[in-house]
Amino acid sequence: MSVDRNARRKWEKAREFALGLPGAAEEFPRGESAGKVNGKVLVLLGVDDGSHPRGVTVGLVEETVHAPALAAPGTGPAGHGLRRSGRVRLPLGGKGAPEAGLLCDRVEESRRTIAPRRLVTELETR
Repeated sequence: MSVDRNARRKWEKAREFALGLPGAAEEFPRGESAGKVNGKVLVLLGVDDGSHPRGVTVGLVEETVHAPALAAPGTGPAGHGLRRSGRVRLPLGGKGAPEAGLLCDRVEESRRTIAPRRLVTELETR
């Protein structure tokens, strides 16, 4: 499987997972796909036109998750002012890129950070 096809598969899996979470909806701020819960960004999925390398941005404020995520190759703080909120940009392709399952775990952790308590409880009972 080519790197781009593998990155596309991971992107689709992360998007499907994010939008399948209770209360999640897709919006397109600044032309990029974003999974949101109650109007708050759960995951930024980027644009799908090939103009940027594939990646997803999630909010990871718990140090036990944030630090290991940043240690992965190609991963870094999100741009455009989001790094203050613990947002981390995860690559989908290239050496050391996280597998689809880990991406979904990161999306779930991001959701726990931004979702109202009742939705987090609903997630835990799933």
